[in-house]
Amino acid sequence: MDAIAPSDLKSILHSKRANVYYLEHCRVLVKGGRVEYVTEAGKRSLYWNVPIANTTTILLGTGTSVTQAAMRELAKAGVLVGFAGGGGTPLFTANEVDIDVAWFSPQSEYRPTEYLQTWVKFWFDDDLRLYAARSFQRARVARLRAQWNHPHLRAAGFAVDARRLDELLQRTERRIELALDNTALLTEEARLTKALFKLAVDTVGYGEFTRAKRGGGSDPANRFLDHGNYLAYGLGATATWVLGLPHGLAVLHGKTRRGGLVFDVADLVKDACILPQAFLSAMRGDDEQQFRRNCIEALTRSESLDFMIDTLKAVALETAARGQG
Repeated sequence: MDAIAPSDLKSILHSKRANVYYLEHCRVLVKGGRVEYVTEAGKRSLYWNVPIANTTTILLGTGTSVTQAAMRELAKAGVLVGFAGGGGTPLFTANEVDIDVAWFSPQSEYRPTEYLQTWVKFWFDDDLRLYAARSFQRARVARLRAQWNHPHLRAAGFAVDARRLDELLQRTERRIELALDNTALLTEEARLTKALFKLAVDTVGYGEFTRAKRGGGSDPANRFLDHGNYLAYGLGATATWVLGLPHGLAVLHGKTRRGGLVFDVADLVKDACILPQAFLSAMRGDDEQQFRRNCIEALTRSESLDFMIDTLKAVALETAARGQG
């Protein structure tokens, strides 16, 4: 039977796709019309199929190569590709003020325009952009409340003090509404994350913990946080690409920061899904592969990509309508 080209397959909505792959020490190529990765087992080459029609993101780690033909098929299927360094953390170039993550977005001029046109109706208005940023933070807090109290997380050993969590989130919600500008919102975001670290440390009994910046941490929790956050960035980039929103049209992380909207969207699920798993895996002594598997399961189980896309849609429509009202 002739192989069916990916472009001939019925498209699966990105929000319903199941897979995020991290590949290392292999070759990614097209064989028999399918995208496959090849590993070496002694004198044998083992070929493994990548179901690209049901894949959102591929991270290419150390020791990998990819052919032009494979990249063409991945782009046609709308798969986001991250070129990663050791441990599944994408390569970046750093200067004193910014980090540029090496993501390869599927290149297509024919992205939907509905949400882009809606987005730019409010984006150039400072007050409306602040309103959108508040909406993102409200959604983030609601997600935290739902996920940190979820029975599955408690069963895994992350039985957070519900009263402390609720007090923290209620205080954050009040400060979000009182924030007069993006700087105040970013300050509150940093304060919330620091308090969540403290709560997580107390919940699992981790001991002393200080969040290291830019991959500088050597302890397991810091390494897992760096590693897992890039999975959230990949989903954030996918969500914005699906809706046709340029990554530069951020509402919170700066009007000129490269990829700022990806950071805005990733923050919707980072603390809710990745943070607890980082501390759980650190306490259990998981290796990076097990941690990555647990993160992907958590992101899939909680339908995080669905949530990102739905939040982007709601914020776009609500904020634009407010500007016209």
